[in-house]
Amino acid sequence: MKILYQIGIIFSICWVSQIVEKLLPFDFPASVIGMVLLFVLLSCKVLKVEHIREKSDFLLANMAFFFVPAGVSIINYFDVLKSTAWKLLFICLITTILTFAATAGSIKLTLKLMRKKKGGEWNG
Repeated sequence: MKILYQIGIIFSICWVSQIVEKLLPFDFPASVIGMVLLFVLLSCKVLKVEHIREKSDFLLANMAFFFVPAGVSIINYFDVLKSTAWKLLFICLITTILTFAATAGSIKLTLKLMRKKKGGEWNG
């Protein structure tokens, strides 16, 4: 019965986010609205983590399963992807390198600021 309660909470938040999406005068994804709504409810302690812990752990553990339909639907557009494969690979390569560089830079800056705050100097 506890799982049904947790599913009810999560689906209610999704349902409310769908309603908010329809009421907004501009396009905004309901999934993002739902995440913000869930964050606000958890931050304001209206909703406790224990109320949704088991169901959210299950959904996170099985997240890859939810990407299967999107991956399979790519087959429908294989001819479009085939004609631009080199461009897509190039973009993937460049964005991967940029992501690695940004991550390394932000970690380096964070470590530098943390050590500076503690009083030690870091020459990395």
